[in-house]
Amino acid sequence: MKVKLNRVNQAVHFEASSELSTVKVNIDGSEAIGGEGKGVRPMELVLMALGSCSVFDLHSILVKQRQQIDDIQVEVEGKRREEIPQIFTAIHINFFLKGDIDEVKAAKAAELAVKKYCSVHDMLAAGGINITYSLKIN
Repeated sequence: MKVKLNRVNQAVHFEASSELSTVKVNIDGSEAIGGEGKGVRPMELVLMALGSCSVFDLHSILVKQRQQIDDIQVEVEGKRREEIPQIFTAIHINFFLKGDIDEVKAAKAAELAVKKYCSVHDMLAAGGINITYSLKIN
């Protein structure tokens, strides 16, 4: 896998692309280093990667379990240490499901999705980050 970042302006706004997709992602730094709010920041991308990886797996498992998913949303919140580098120390993933979904099956699916199948989780957890999750079904 290979990605490429192209500088868009004279500051720190970049456009990222991948050899696997035609989609472009705008990435920008904080105002402190010249960012202009024209893209997401790198640490936000880390949380987005964890949330998308785990929800893709959760959705796939629930579909295989023949659960009726009317909607699925994810919120991911990370806590960072104060000293530089300001790495994440803890991350919480909150899944919100709507539909005719069995709670026991959903709980097992979430555990498998986050702790077994999500490669982003495994990379972050290997670095000592405490990653937790919760599941709400409406």
